[in-house]
Amino acid sequence: MSVAIWAGVMVIGGCGAVLRFLVDSTVSRRTGRGFPFGTLAVNISGAVALGLVTGLALGHTATLLAGTAAVGAYTTFSTWMFETQRMSEERRLAAGALNVVLSLAAGLAAAALGHWIGGRL
Repeated sequence: MSVAIWAGVMVIGGCGAVLRFLVDSTVSRRTGRGFPFGTLAVNISGAVALGLVTGLALGHTATLLAGTAAVGAYTTFSTWMFETQRMSEERRLAAGALNVVLSLAAGLAAAALGHWIGGRL
């Protein structure tokens, strides 16, 4: 891998992380903190984006930069797990279960939609 690709991963990954912060904070500010809608919005939109990248069947380098760097830094599995675990600790089991089921179902549907769109472009 070249230095340019490594630099691209760092810059694009940084942009993905900043975008995640902006989307999460904007959604959370509008919906409140009772349920992690910000993280849900980030992960669902990221699933669409990754599905789109795979549907476009880009080359290796473009997939690395778009999928791993941009979408990988944008989405957040660890925050999703932490928020779900926190709801469990707070004995908000229904909210935690809803977070898991909704994230998985909507995420799979979003990835399929993105892949379908990408395959038609």
